[in-house]
Amino acid sequence: MVRQVTMTGVNKLIPLKDIEFVLLDMDGTLLDKYFDDYFWEHLVPEKYAEKHLMAFGRAKEELFSKYKAHECTLNWTDIDFWSKELNLNIVALKEEIKHLIEVHPHVEDFLKMIKTQGKKVYMVTNAHRKALDIKLKKTEIGSYFDRCITSFEMGYPKEMLGFWNKTEQILKFDKEKTLFIDDTAAVLKTARVFGIKYLLLKTRANSKKHDIPENGFTALNDFKELLTQNPYSTRPC
Repeated sequence: MVRQVTMTGVNKLIPLKDIEFVLLDMDGTLLDKYFDDYFWEHLVPEKYAEKHLMAFGRAKEELFSKYKAHECTLNWTDIDFWSKELNLNIVALKEEIKHLIEVHPHVEDFLKMIKTQGKKVYMVTNAHRKALDIKLKKTEIGSYFDRCITSFEMGYPKEMLGFWNKTEQILKFDKEKTLFIDDTAAVLKTARVFGIKYLLLKTRANSKKHDIPENGFTALNDFKELLTQNPYSTRPC
Protein backbone atom coordinates (compact mmCIF):
# COMPACT_ATOMS: atom_id res chain seq x y z
CA MET A 1 0.00 0.00 0.00
CA VAL A 2 1.57 3.29 -1.12
CA ARG A 3 1.38 6.39 1.03
CA GLN A 4 -0.12 9.34 -0.85
CA VAL A 5 0.86 12.96 -0.20
CA THR A 6 -1.63 15.64 -1.24
CA MET A 7 -1.33 19.42 -1.44
CA THR A 8 -2.28 21.28 1.73
CA GLY A 9 -3.01 24.93 2.50
CA VAL A 10 0.58 25.56 3.59
CA ASN A 11 2.34 24.13 0.57
CA LYS A 12 -0.05 26.00 -1.70
CA LEU A 13 1.12 29.24 -0.03
CA ILE A 14 4.79 28.27 -0.15
CA PRO A 15 5.90 27.75 -3.80
CA LEU A 16 8.76 25.34 -3.19
CA LYS A 17 9.54 25.27 -6.91
CA ASP A 18 10.50 28.96 -6.69
CA ILE A 19 12.54 28.59 -3.49
CA GLU A 20 16.29 28.03 -3.77
CA PHE A 21 17.35 28.48 -0.14
CA VAL A 22 15.78 26.89 2.95
CA LEU A 23 16.80 28.17 6.39
CA LEU A 24 15.70 26.09 9.36
CA ASP A 25 15.80 26.65 13.10
CA MET A 26 16.65 23.63 15.24
CA ASP A 27 15.06 23.55 18.72
CA GLY A 28 11.28 23.51 18.53
CA THR A 29 11.30 23.57 14.73
CA LEU A 30 13.17 20.44 13.67
CA LEU A 31 13.52 18.95 17.15
CA ASP A 32 10.88 18.50 19.81
CA LYS A 33 11.33 21.28 22.35
CA TYR A 34 10.23 18.93 25.13
CA PHE A 35 13.90 18.10 25.72
CA ASP A 36 14.88 21.74 26.28
CA ASP A 37 11.80 22.60 28.33
CA TYR A 38 12.29 19.59 30.59
CA PHE A 39 16.00 20.36 30.90
CA TRP A 40 15.70 24.03 31.90
CA GLU A 41 12.38 23.86 33.76
CA HIS A 42 12.87 20.64 35.71
CA LEU A 43 16.34 19.04 35.63
CA VAL A 44 18.42 22.20 36.09
CA PRO A 45 16.22 23.51 38.96
CA GLU A 46 16.40 20.07 40.56
CA LYS A 47 20.21 19.99 40.43
CA TYR A 48 20.45 23.64 41.48
CA ALA A 49 18.22 22.96 44.51
CA GLU A 50 20.39 20.00 45.53
CA LYS A 51 23.61 22.01 45.22
CA HIS A 52 22.28 24.98 47.18
CA LEU A 53 20.23 22.98 49.70
CA MET A 54 16.95 24.69 48.90
CA ALA A 55 13.42 23.67 47.97
CA PHE A 56 12.71 22.87 44.31
CA GLY A 57 10.10 25.64 44.10
CA ARG A 58 12.49 28.29 45.35
CA ALA A 59 15.25 27.06 43.05
CA LYS A 60 12.89 27.25 40.08
CA GLU A 61 11.85 30.78 41.01
CA GLU A 62 15.48 31.93 41.27
CA LEU A 63 16.44 30.31 38.01
CA PHE A 64 13.50 31.66 36.05
CA SER A 65 14.47 35.15 37.21
CA LYS A 66 18.02 34.55 35.97
CA TYR A 67 16.76 33.15 32.65
CA LYS A 68 14.54 36.18 32.09
CA ALA A 69 17.40 38.59 32.68
CA HIS A 70 19.34 37.11 29.74
CA GLU A 71 16.48 36.43 27.33
CA CYS A 72 17.19 37.42 23.69
CA THR A 73 20.92 37.78 24.35
CA LEU A 74 23.82 35.50 23.47
CA ASN A 75 23.92 34.37 27.11
CA TRP A 76 20.41 32.91 26.73
CA THR A 77 21.68 29.69 25.14
CA ASP A 78 25.35 29.88 26.11
CA ILE A 79 26.12 26.60 27.87
CA ASP A 80 29.48 27.85 29.15
CA PHE A 81 27.85 30.97 30.61
CA TRP A 82 25.19 28.95 32.47
CA SER A 83 27.70 26.39 33.72
CA LYS A 84 29.67 29.21 35.32
CA GLU A 85 26.61 31.20 36.46
CA LEU A 86 24.92 28.22 38.14
CA ASN A 87 28.03 26.24 39.07
CA LEU A 88 26.64 23.21 37.25
CA ASN A 89 28.09 21.11 34.42
CA ILE A 90 25.43 21.89 31.82
CA VAL A 91 27.03 19.76 29.10
CA ALA A 92 27.14 16.70 31.39
CA LEU A 93 23.51 17.24 32.38
CA LYS A 94 22.45 17.44 28.74
CA GLU A 95 24.32 14.21 28.01
CA GLU A 96 22.51 12.62 30.97
CA ILE A 97 19.09 13.01 29.32
CA LYS A 98 20.04 13.04 25.63
CA HIS A 99 17.73 10.06 25.10
CA LEU A 100 14.89 12.62 25.24
CA ILE A 101 16.13 14.41 22.10
CA GLU A 102 13.69 13.63 19.29
CA VAL A 103 13.09 14.86 15.73
CA HIS A 104 9.61 16.17 14.95
CA PRO A 105 7.44 13.95 12.70
CA HIS A 106 8.07 14.15 8.94
CA VAL A 107 11.14 16.39 9.35
CA GLU A 108 13.45 13.88 7.69
CA ASP A 109 10.99 13.31 4.83
CA PHE A 110 10.99 17.07 4.23
CA LEU A 111 14.79 17.35 4.42
CA LYS A 112 15.24 14.46 2.00
CA MET A 113 12.72 15.99 -0.40
CA ILE A 114 14.30 19.44 -0.56
CA LYS A 115 17.80 18.00 -0.88
CA THR A 116 16.56 15.87 -3.80
CA GLN A 117 15.20 19.06 -5.36
CA GLY A 118 18.69 20.59 -5.21
CA LYS A 119 17.96 23.39 -2.77
CA LYS A 120 20.57 24.90 -0.46
CA VAL A 121 19.65 23.91 3.10
CA TYR A 122 21.04 25.75 6.12
CA MET A 123 20.44 25.45 9.84
CA VAL A 124 20.32 28.80 11.63
CA THR A 125 20.16 28.45 15.40
CA ASN A 126 20.67 30.31 18.65
CA ALA A 127 21.88 27.06 20.18
CA HIS A 128 25.42 26.87 21.55
CA ARG A 129 27.83 24.81 19.44
CA LYS A 130 28.22 22.25 22.25
CA ALA A 131 24.44 21.73 22.40
CA LEU A 132 24.30 21.59 18.60
CA ASP A 133 26.95 18.85 18.54
CA ILE A 134 25.06 16.75 21.11
CA LYS A 135 21.80 17.02 19.17
CA LEU A 136 23.26 16.38 15.73
CA LYS A 137 25.08 13.32 17.04
CA LYS A 138 21.89 11.98 18.63
CA THR A 139 19.58 12.65 15.67
CA GLU A 140 21.98 12.29 12.71
CA ILE A 141 20.18 15.01 10.72
CA GLY A 142 23.37 17.03 10.21
CA SER A 143 24.11 15.40 6.86
CA TYR A 144 21.15 17.18 5.26
CA PHE A 145 22.61 20.66 5.81
CA ASP A 146 25.05 22.54 3.62
CA ARG A 147 26.07 24.49 6.72
CA CYS A 148 24.98 25.15 10.30
CA ILE A 149 25.13 28.78 11.46
CA THR A 150 24.99 29.64 15.18
CA SER A 151 24.28 33.00 16.80
CA PHE A 152 27.64 32.74 18.63
CA GLU A 153 29.43 32.48 15.30
CA MET A 154 27.61 35.61 14.05
CA GLY A 155 27.97 37.53 17.31
CA TYR A 156 24.24 38.26 17.54
CA PRO A 157 21.11 36.29 18.50
CA LYS A 158 18.60 35.72 15.70
CA GLU A 159 16.29 38.31 17.24
CA MET A 160 18.73 41.03 16.07
CA LEU A 161 19.22 42.29 12.51
CA GLY A 162 22.97 41.95 12.94
CA PHE A 163 22.58 38.18 12.82
CA TRP A 164 20.82 38.29 9.46
CA ASN A 165 23.16 40.82 7.91
CA LYS A 166 26.19 38.66 8.72
CA THR A 167 24.43 35.42 7.76
CA GLU A 168 23.48 36.83 4.35
CA GLN A 169 27.08 37.89 3.75
CA ILE A 170 28.30 34.37 4.50
CA LEU A 171 25.60 32.24 2.85
CA LYS A 172 24.86 34.55 -0.11
CA PHE A 173 21.19 33.64 -0.13
CA ASP A 174 18.58 35.52 -2.18
CA LYS A 175 15.94 36.87 0.21
CA GLU A 176 13.29 36.72 -2.54
CA LYS A 177 13.91 33.00 -3.03
CA THR A 178 14.33 31.98 0.62
CA LEU A 179 12.07 30.08 3.02
CA PHE A 180 12.74 30.40 6.75
CA ILE A 181 11.00 28.27 9.38
CA ASP A 182 11.22 28.98 13.11
CA ASP A 183 9.10 28.35 16.21
CA THR A 184 9.72 31.80 17.72
CA ALA A 185 7.62 34.73 16.53
CA ALA A 186 10.17 37.34 17.68
CA VAL A 187 12.79 35.76 15.42
CA LEU A 188 10.40 35.63 12.47
CA LYS A 189 9.52 39.30 12.97
CA THR A 190 13.19 40.23 12.66
CA ALA A 191 13.57 38.02 9.59
CA ARG A 192 10.54 39.73 8.05
CA VAL A 193 12.03 43.18 8.70
CA PHE A 194 15.26 41.95 7.13
CA GLY A 195 13.31 40.99 4.02
CA ILE A 196 13.10 37.20 3.84
CA LYS A 197 10.08 36.56 1.62
CA TYR A 198 8.73 33.23 2.83
CA LEU A 199 8.23 32.69 6.56
CA LEU A 200 6.54 29.90 8.50
CA LEU A 201 5.90 29.61 12.23
CA LYS A 202 6.37 26.04 13.49
CA THR A 203 3.68 25.32 16.05
CA ARG A 204 3.58 22.39 18.50
CA ALA A 205 7.25 23.09 19.25
CA ASN A 206 6.88 20.99 22.39
CA SER A 207 4.79 17.93 21.56
CA LYS A 208 3.55 17.79 25.15
CA LYS A 209 2.35 21.41 25.32
CA HIS A 210 -0.47 23.20 23.56
CA ASP A 211 0.58 26.53 22.08
CA ILE A 212 -1.39 29.34 20.44
CA PRO A 213 0.03 30.40 17.04
CA GLU A 214 1.18 34.02 16.78
CA ASN A 215 -1.03 36.17 14.56
CA GLY A 216 0.67 37.46 11.46
CA PHE A 217 2.50 34.30 10.41
CA THR A 218 1.38 31.23 8.52
CA ALA A 219 1.44 28.29 10.94
CA LEU A 220 3.14 25.01 10.14
CA ASN A 221 1.76 22.32 12.43
CA ASP A 222 3.54 19.36 10.87
CA PHE A 223 6.20 19.10 8.17
CA LYS A 224 3.97 16.74 6.21
CA GLU A 225 2.09 19.89 5.15
CA LEU A 226 5.09 20.87 3.03
CA LEU A 227 5.54 17.54 1.29
CA THR A 228 4.72 18.00 -2.39
CA GLN A 229 5.89 14.56 -3.40
CA ASN A 230 6.35 11.26 -1.67
CA PRO A 231 10.10 10.67 -1.27
CA TYR A 232 9.43 6.98 -0.45
CA SER A 233 6.84 5.85 -2.94
CA THR A 234 7.48 2.20 -2.11
CA ARG A 235 7.20 2.58 1.67
CA PRO A 236 4.28 0.49 3.00
CA CYS A 237 1.70 2.06 5.28
